[in-house]
Amino acid sequence: MFEIDNLSTNTIRVLAADTVKKSNSGHPGAPMGCAAMSHVLFSKFMKFNPENPKWVSRDRFVLSNGHACALQYVLLHLCGYDVSMDDLKSFRQMNSKCPGHPENFMTAGIEVTTGPLGQGISNAVGLAMAEANFAATFNKEAFPVIDNYTYAILGDGCLQEGVSAEAASLAGHLKLGKLIALYDDNKIQIDGSTDLSFTEDVCKRFEAYGWQTLTVENGDSDFQAIADAIAEAKKVTDKPTLIKIRTTIGYGSLLQGSEKVHGAPLSNDDLAQLKTKFGFDPAQSFAVPEEVRNYYKNVKEQGARLEADWNVMFEQYAAQYPELAAELKRRISNVLPSGWENALPRYTPEDPAVATRKLSEIALNKIAEAVPELVGGSADLTHSNLTRWKSAVDFQHESTGLGSYAGRYIRFGVREHGMAAICNGIASYGGLIPFCSTFLNFISYALGASRLSSLSHLRVIYVMTHDSIGLGEDGPTHQPVETLTTLRATPNTLVFRPADGNEVSGAYLAAIQNNLRPSVLALSRQNLPQLAGSSIENTLKGAYVLSDVANPAIVLVATGSEVSACVEAAKELAKNNIQARVVSMPSMELFDEQEQSYKESVFPRGVPVLSVEALSTFGWSKYAHASIGMTTFGASAPANQLYEKFGMTPPAIADKAMKTVEYYKSEPLPYLMVKPF
Repeated sequence: MFEIDNLSTNTIRVLAADTVKKSNSGHPGAPMGCAAMSHVLFSKFMKFNPENPKWVSRDRFVLSNGHACALQYVLLHLCGYDVSMDDLKSFRQMNSKCPGHPENFMTAGIEVTTGPLGQGISNAVGLAMAEANFAATFNKEAFPVIDNYTYAILGDGCLQEGVSAEAASLAGHLKLGKLIALYDDNKIQIDGSTDLSFTEDVCKRFEAYGWQTLTVENGDSDFQAIADAIAEAKKVTDKPTLIKIRTTIGYGSLLQGSEKVHGAPLSNDDLAQLKTKFGFDPAQSFAVPEEVRNYYKNVKEQGARLEADWNVMFEQYAAQYPELAAELKRRISNVLPSGWENALPRYTPEDPAVATRKLSEIALNKIAEAVPELVGGSADLTHSNLTRWKSAVDFQHESTGLGSYAGRYIRFGVREHGMAAICNGIASYGGLIPFCSTFLNFISYALGASRLSSLSHLRVIYVMTHDSIGLGEDGPTHQPVETLTTLRATPNTLVFRPADGNEVSGAYLAAIQNNLRPSVLALSRQNLPQLAGSSIENTLKGAYVLSDVANPAIVLVATGSEVSACVEAAKELAKNNIQARVVSMPSMELFDEQEQSYKESVFPRGVPVLSVEALSTFGWSKYAHASIGMTTFGASAPANQLYEKFGMTPPAIADKAMKTVEYYKSEPLPYLMVKPF
C-alpha cells in the first residue's frame, strides 16, 4: 500500500546524503530522520504551485531546524521548484541556490530565513497570524480567497531556545488553529543524548500554552500514522497543534540514532551501504527513480490545478466584491496606497514641544488610517510606547471578546524576542507591514530576530522609545547607551533618532517606503521643541544643515534630543564670536548613501566637527573630530541632572566646541567624508 511512499522517502534520504557528501559539509542526520514526515506533508497535504511560488493562498512551510536544509532543497527539487539537480550538487558553494541554511531571498519556495534555532517556529507563528488577519479581512461567504495552513518542522534545539517559548505561548493564546508544527523527536542534540539537558515533557508544556498535542510513535516508516496525525490536527480550528513524531536521526546510516550523524557527511562506506539497504546503486549518486519523479510530477500538477481553481474563484469574487479584490491585489503586489504620505503630520517652530514618542503616536494615528496594511503592537508597554491608534481593534480570537482576527493591534506581551521573530513572519507573508515596540534598551533581547529582519530584507518597523539616558530615573538598566551602535553596525538596517515632529514623520516615510529593509525608530521620553529648518524631506537625506552661518568655525552634529541642545550651544558660541553650523543627523545610513557632493555640502572641508549624542560615542569618528557622549553606563536621576553630569547641556557643548576649535588651530584636520577608494 505504501510502496511509493517508502520509495519516495528513501529517495529523499539518499539524495540528502548525496547532497551533503558532494559538498563535504552539512547535516545529513535530520534530513534522513525527517524524510518520512516531510514526504507525507508535501505530497499529501500541502497546497502549493511551484510555477507560482508566491501564490497568496499557498500553504506556508517553515524548516525551523534550518541546518537540515538539504531536506528542503531535495523536496523543492522533487516538487518542481526552480532547484535543479545541479543546484543540489552545488550545495553550500558560492552563489548556490542551496546555501548552508535556508535564505528566503535566494531560493524559490523558501518562505523565511532560518538557521538560528527557534527563529523558524516563531516566524511560523507570525505567518499564521498574518493568514488569520488576511482571511478575516478579505474572505466572504463562499469565497475563501485566503485559506492556507502554516506548517513547520522543528527539533529539540528549537524548543530549547527561549524565543520559541515566547512565540508558542502567544500562538496558544491567539488560538491559531491553522498552525501545525511537526516536532522531530529524535532524542539527539550535538552534545549527545537529550538526556544530558532536555528531559521536560514537551507535550505537557505545549498543552499548557493552549496547543493541541498529538504523538506519532514511529516517524521513520509509519506513513499512515503521520498522515492521520496531520489530518487530526486540521480538524481542530481553535488551537495550534504540535505533533511529536518519534524519529531516528540519520535513519539508515551505520551511525543512526547518534550525534555522530548530525553534522558531518557520511563516510564512503556508510553511504554505499545506505544505498544498498534502500535498493539504490551504490555506484550512482543523485539518482531519482522514475516512479518517484512521476509521483512528484503529479503533486506539482495537482498544485497547478488548485491554483487554477482558486483563480476562477477569485474572478467571481472580484465581480461580486471589486473593491476588496482590488485592495487584495494592491497589497500582495506590494504597492502602497496612492498619496498615503500626505497624511504625515508636519510641524513649525510655533508648535509646542512634544516627546518624539508622542509625535510617533500622532503619526501612527494618521498612517494607520491611510495604510490599512500596517499592523503591530507593543511588548506590554502600550501606554509608554504610545503605539495604539484611536480606532485600533485588537488582533484576538473572537471567542475572547477582546477583539477579532481582523484587528490590527497586537498585544505581544512581555516577549521582545518572540515579538520581533513573529513580525518577521508577518512581513514574510506579504501584504502587511508589521511594527513592534518596546523600550530601546530591550531591543537587545530581540537582536537575534532583528538581525534576521535585516538579513532577510524584511520591512519590519521597530518603534523603540525611552531612547537614551534622557529617560531618567529608571537608571542604567533601562538606559541604552550602546544599543544604537549595535544596530548601526548591522547591515541593511535603517536607524533613526529623530529630533522633532518633522523628523518623526520623515522616519516613518522612509521606513514604509524601504520595503526591503527594517527600520528602528529611537524615540524620546522627554519633550523636544519643533525646530526651525527641519522637514520630512530633509530627514530622507539622513543628515542636513539645520541652522547655518556664513563662515562656520565648527560644525555641531547631533541626533534626537541633543539637536536642540546644539542649537542653543551655537547661540552660546556666537556670544564668544565663534560661528557654528548645526547639523541634524537622524539617520547615518541614509546619509552614507548620499552623493559625495552633498556630504561635502553638509560637512565642509577644513571645518572641525563635534558630535553630540546621549549614547555611546563609538562610531562617531566616521563623521566627527571630537565627540560628546557616553563612555560609561548612565545613572538613576532626573534627565536634566543626567545631562548636567555627563556634559550635554548647551554650556558644556559650547565649552567643548571652543576647545575643539582651539585644538585644530595648530593640528592638521583630516577630512572624514573622503573615501580613500
